[in-house]
Amino acid sequence: MTDAVNSLQDFLDARLAERRAQQLYRSHKTLAAAPGPVAIVDGRELVTFSSNDYLGLAVHPEVIAAQQRGALLGAGATASHLVNGHFEVHQKLQDKIAEVTGREAALLFGSGYMANMGVINALIGRGDYVVQDKLNHASLIDGGRISGAEFLRFAHNDLTALERQLRRAREKGNGKILLAVDGVYSMDGDTAPLAQMAELCHRYDAWLMVDEAHGFGVMGSEFFPCAGSAAAAGLDQNTAPIVMGTLGKAAGNGGAFVAGSRALIDYLTQFARTYIYTTGMPPALAAGCLRALELMQELPLRQTLNKRIQYFRERAAQLQLPLENSTSAIQPLVLGCEKKVLAVSAQLQRAGYLVGAIRPPTVPAGTARLRITLSASHGEAQIDGLLQALVSALVAVEATV
Repeated sequence: MTDAVNSLQDFLDARLAERRAQQLYRSHKTLAAAPGPVAIVDGRELVTFSSNDYLGLAVHPEVIAAQQRGALLGAGATASHLVNGHFEVHQKLQDKIAEVTGREAALLFGSGYMANMGVINALIGRGDYVVQDKLNHASLIDGGRISGAEFLRFAHNDLTALERQLRRAREKGNGKILLAVDGVYSMDGDTAPLAQMAELCHRYDAWLMVDEAHGFGVMGSEFFPCAGSAAAAGLDQNTAPIVMGTLGKAAGNGGAFVAGSRALIDYLTQFARTYIYTTGMPPALAAGCLRALELMQELPLRQTLNKRIQYFRERAAQLQLPLENSTSAIQPLVLGCEKKVLAVSAQLQRAGYLVGAIRPPTVPAGTARLRITLSASHGEAQIDGLLQALVSALVAVEATV
């Protein structure tokens, strides 16, 4: 081998060995099909509490049938949306998203990561400011870092610290200010104080961007029950002008969107590079997403999910399990130690339950956790089984760690 190949191999081996030694090495779990919520994982049947399919739509027969019909339109979109990859089903999906979110228009993206990167970099650049919560999703953080704007961060959900950063940005110059936050935090399950944030944005002439990856479909208002955390906070298109949502979580499919004013969507169509320079969403996926959004409106899935969350938290409290203060479908159990969280997760898997063991760098050092996610498709017996298995696993691991 050449010196270059040797040096690359040495670098890779060293970094991978370091990850293994730190209990941070990640590996795939191979599923035979989407969990519903029972899945065959590495050849074994497990009840999954690790999926983001909050409403059970990933395995809903009508969503699957819609995808199959959509596939008759073609296996792929064949080009970008602005060349010849924008089909009638794409436009129908965008119109439905606008309706569900209470916005004038929407635009499809390949993923939430691409949406956040594209929006941030289309709206701000050198001479501007991007303000973000320290616990924001990696896609928001990365979008801010590469934008060229000055990157200002604040302690998680700390409104005083946020105002300090907004004031700092406004006093430094006349650049645009973008405040980008998660509506629901994916690893903690808590929500941003969006109403107060919107007031601060108004005071300092900043633009509020809300990532609704974990809020869309499961939270909302009276008139827009599935619109997400911004709607639940009483915000509309004027007070939360930029909303990103994913279609691979509560909608059970894939892809993402940005919703807002007609002018915003027209602008992103012209300037969001992650939209312009990529092949359009496969028509089968668009058809499945469209039917999923219709079912969100037609069925009491959100109400069922809320009942499951309430039941889980009540039973966990009775068992004195130290859950975080989350009322969302994301119910973290912070154990701190990477070795401990891996051991408890392994014990749960042996008992028949799949729960994610989340470690740094996904979460801050010292906050390794079990990320328990609930779905409308879970039954109370499955929740009871998980909780009993969790209590047993914690006792067993405490005796050995």
